[in-house]
Amino acid sequence: MTEQKAMSLRFPDPEQRAAIAAAARQEGVSMQEYILSAAYDRATAVEGRFLEAFRGSMARSGAVFAAESSITDPSAEQRAAEQQAAALESEQQQGGRAA
Repeated sequence: MTEQKAMSLRFPDPEQRAAIAAAARQEGVSMQEYILSAAYDRATAVEGRFLEAFRGSMARSGAVFAAESSITDPSAEQRAAEQQAAALESEQQQGGRAA
């Protein structure tokens, strides 16, 4: 069984260390657990803000694509005209090679 090593908790400011130690005592946990818990809480808060912004961005992008669907999705008439033009061009190329 491996022995767990304690996290190195060095603080250049003795007042900061004392404040963290007091907060940990008040919560009834070790300094190590208090610091890790605070770091986890901060990371999950940052993640939450990121995901919220990402969802907002996705919603705005979706709205833009929906509003501009006529540009990105041509009408049936336009598709038919493009297919007819491509077929005509293909026939002309075929005719040019045969001559």
